[in-house]
Amino acid sequence: MSIPTSSPVARLRGAFRSLGVLCALGTGLVLAVTVQGAVHGPRWLLFLGLPLSALTLAAYGRIAEDMGENAAAAPLRSDGPRAFAPAVVNRVRAVDRASGRTVTDGRSVNSAFAFDLTVVADGLPPYRVEVRHPLDLQGLLHRSRAVVEYDPEQPWRVVVPQNPPRAWLARAEMLTPPRGEVERAGRGGPAGLRALVAGAAVAAVLLVAVAVLG
Repeated sequence: MSIPTSSPVARLRGAFRSLGVLCALGTGLVLAVTVQGAVHGPRWLLFLGLPLSALTLAAYGRIAEDMGENAAAAPLRSDGPRAFAPAVVNRVRAVDRASGRTVTDGRSVNSAFAFDLTVVADGLPPYRVEVRHPLDLQGLLHRSRAVVEYDPEQPWRVVVPQNPPRAWLARAEMLTPPRGEVERAGRGGPAGLRALVAGAAVAAVLLVAVAVLG
């Protein structure tokens, strides 16, 4: 599911990619220092690199967790096209409105319901989105199917209507869950994975350069 380069989301991701280059260079330097200290010395490089490597990996893990928990669908555009589609309810959880982290008290004024849905729209491959709302729309806490309203031009814009047409509710009840892996709208691999892999490549290049230059 691609996102047009003119959208604000795409521009934001472009900034993240630029930042990712810096992250990859920093990660590569840290890994190279650690390996160099462990294999050839001096040992102070190892003692410096080990905690830095641990902090770097922990940071990547935290970023991936936060991105996963804060991946809410964008709202519909006021002037954009709209269409209905059936969806599979994968999970419903209570989250903090500000951070998006899972909470235990779903009745708190600071919490909302997060609906993890697989949208099966006409003319599009099935895709997963998370829609948040303070109310249990369509009673999804106790249902396995839903009806969503989405933007056909920007499918990552999805909402759960309170009272969808009955015909679409009947269609949703007959929906068969799609088989195989279903990608999230506009998403690739885990957040930070490319930067981490690129960092490992940078570290390899640095270590080879050090070995060649002596």
